[in-house]
This record gives sequence, C-alpha cells and structure tokens, in this order.
Amino acid sequence: MKILVIGGSYFYGRVFVMKYAGEHNITVANRGTYSMSQFGVRQITGDRRDEALWKQCVGDYDVIVDFCAYEKGDVQGVLNRMKGRTGQYILISTVDVYRRGTGEMKKEDAPFEKRSFPGDAGKYIQGKVALEEELKEAFARTDVHYTALRPAILYGPYNYAPREALFIRLAVQNRLLPRIADAEGGFQLVYVEDAARAIEKCLLNEKAYGQAYNLCEETIWNYGLFADMLNKAAGEELQEIPLTVSQAQERGFPLPFPVYREETELYSNEKSVRDLGVIYTKPAEGMAKTYAAFEGVYKG
Repeated sequence: MKILVIGGSYFYGRVFVMKYAGEHNITVANRGTYSMSQFGVRQITGDRRDEALWKQCVGDYDVIVDFCAYEKGDVQGVLNRMKGRTGQYILISTVDVYRRGTGEMKKEDAPFEKRSFPGDAGKYIQGKVALEEELKEAFARTDVHYTALRPAILYGPYNYAPREALFIRLAVQNRLLPRIADAEGGFQLVYVEDAARAIEKCLLNEKAYGQAYNLCEETIWNYGLFADMLNKAAGEELQEIPLTVSQAQERGFPLPFPVYREETELYSNEKSVRDLGVIYTKPAEGMAKTYAAFEGVYKG
C-alpha cells in the first residue's frame, strides 16, 4: 500500500513509520527535524504550508495519514493539493476535542468542546475541534473517505516529552522515584504501539470510513498507580520521594498528568475494540517495555 505520512518523525508518527515501513511503501513529508531514511522510507522536507513541499509529493497515494494538522485550514489544504490522488485521509486528532466537565465516560458521539481556554493547551484543543469539524465538511463534497483517530495520553519508547521519560530517567540514573501523594486526578493512557496498530487497521478499511475512534486502554490511572508500575518495571525497589502537589510545583517538578479530581476526563474504547479489533497493552506490560527502552538510553 502506498502511504503519505504528513509529520511522522516524532514519537507517534515515528513509531508508526518504524513499525510498518517494511509492509508498506511510505513517503514521509515533514520539516525534517529527524531523519527517517534509516527506516527505508522516502522523506520530503519542508513546511506543509509551502507549495514546494507538495510539488515533491508526486503520484497517487492509497492513504494519507496526517500527524501534524493543528490549525483550521490544514485539512482543507491537504484535500486541495491532493485532490483525486488518494482514497482515504486519516486525521490524528485527540480525546481533548470533547467537552470537559460532563462527568461522563465519553464515546465518539459526545459533544465537542466549544469554549476557549488560555495558553498553548487551549489553542491546541481549539485547533483540533476546528479540524474535526472541517474534516466532515470538506470530505462531504468528495469521494475521498476520512477517518479520525483520537488517542488519549500516549506513552512508550521514543516519547522524550517530560512525562514518563522524566520519571524513568530519575529511576535509572539516581534510583529515585517521586510519588505525588495527594494527587486525586484520574487519566487514561495508550501505549504508542497500540495507537500505531490502530492506524494500520484503518487503512482502506471500509468499516473505518467516516468514523472516529477513541484510542485508550481502559485502566483509570493515577499518580499512585503510575509510581507502582514504574517501581515494578525497574525490577528492584526504588527510593521513593513523597511529594505533595504543592511541593512538586514549588520545586518546578513537572506534573504531566491530571492532579485534581475535577480534571479527570474518561473515555470509552469500546468502538475501537469492536470495529477495529484493537487489543490494548496492559499497564504493567506497557510500562515494562517503556522502562526497558529508556533504560538503555539513560544508562549510557
């Protein structure tokens, strides 16, 4: 299958390309921050808003997978430039598109967030909501099929964002494990290889046409469970540092997951399991694989 990946050199996209480059003919179009040539794919470098990039994307593609659509117009821009040259467009969205604070476990038909929030996070949510709405409107006028994937918090090897990697680095290099004692927030994670597998299951899959899917493992995590899983993955007990949320904030220690109960947002993965056959990696297994991958990096 011939696939055009937009973005795809950092974490989620990188894992997808690494995992499926041997099975598909993949072209990666991105800014070229990280080289992808070692995976046997063609890499086109440039900005998605620059026509020079698209002139290099010659020929037809069975599927386009877009990892880096963030602003209104990004979906329509791809459609305009690739009109008649693809059969399916897969948008990598997020569970953050749903309205917050409803207290319900959100399925794919839950209402979107229409309120504006400050900062980069607010801009990100607003952009993804606009793109999902644009997705339906733009493709309603074409014979190209679309699919939206909405992952929860991604974790796993190659995630160098200050989330699990930060904690693992402390564990590997200093045998320390911060435990946030009074955090009451709950959250859901998805192991990155599971999310990559979900994309592969959507490729030219008629069941996925015009559909959206939440991607998340059903376990409701908290900071306590997160610490337990890291301790287990380390293979030997780490020296725990009990911290309150306030103490962590005072020391400038990142708190990458929800810490307050009112921040908890939960999602159903039933549709992705039923329609796509996605099998989600359990917490202990996923964290063990993640720890092992980063251990080799941080020991060096």
